[in-house]
Amino acid sequence: MYETYREKIKKCDDEIEVVLKQFEIKNEVSVEEIERPIKKKKKTAKNARNFDLNAYLIGMTGVDLTQIPNREASTALREISVIGLDMERWKSDKHFASWLGLCPGNKVSGGKRLGGKTKRTANAAAAALRLIAQTLYNSPTAIGSYYRRMRTCLGAPKAITATAHKLARIIYNMLKHKKEYTEIGQDYYEHRYRERIIGNLKKKHSNLGSN
Repeated sequence: MYETYREKIKKCDDEIEVVLKQFEIKNEVSVEEIERPIKKKKKTAKNARNFDLNAYLIGMTGVDLTQIPNREASTALREISVIGLDMERWKSDKHFASWLGLCPGNKVSGGKRLGGKTKRTANAAAAALRLIAQTLYNSPTAIGSYYRRMRTCLGAPKAITATAHKLARIIYNMLKHKKEYTEIGQDYYEHRYRERIIGNLKKKHSNLGSN
């Protein structure tokens, strides 16, 4: 039965590759690079694909989506299958995040805000982003530091949604503006966060002094 399922998985992968070859190549990735067999590593899964999925994704999107921390090519493919490649459908990254169901709710009645609970959604791309967010707790990256800070302030569930929201906006800008993701590191992120906090405190102090 194990061998039977392995054969079925291989057939699915072959069909995926056939479909991927039909997409227009937007980035200059050579045919040799796309079709080259993956070099097997010591810990490579036995059922790993026999083609470079990420090379196809780079050719289709023009950017390397796996540069985002804890993000594999298979996850990126799952998201692209839901999102598509036309980012002009959304006016901004905020609209995109809202479409995914990753924005706080804005339930208002009589001018009073009643709640900010995120709406439930069955969006597969949003689910994938939430899963990535959950894996960032020990990540020595800027987005990992953001998740830990949000988790301390808001708790795990809201921190996962907030981080998934941030990831969605990063992906939107990568796909729309063809801008590669640059990792600034957790130390630089924490330094900028402290500077922002100090700046806000100085502004409040100045306002109190003027009053």
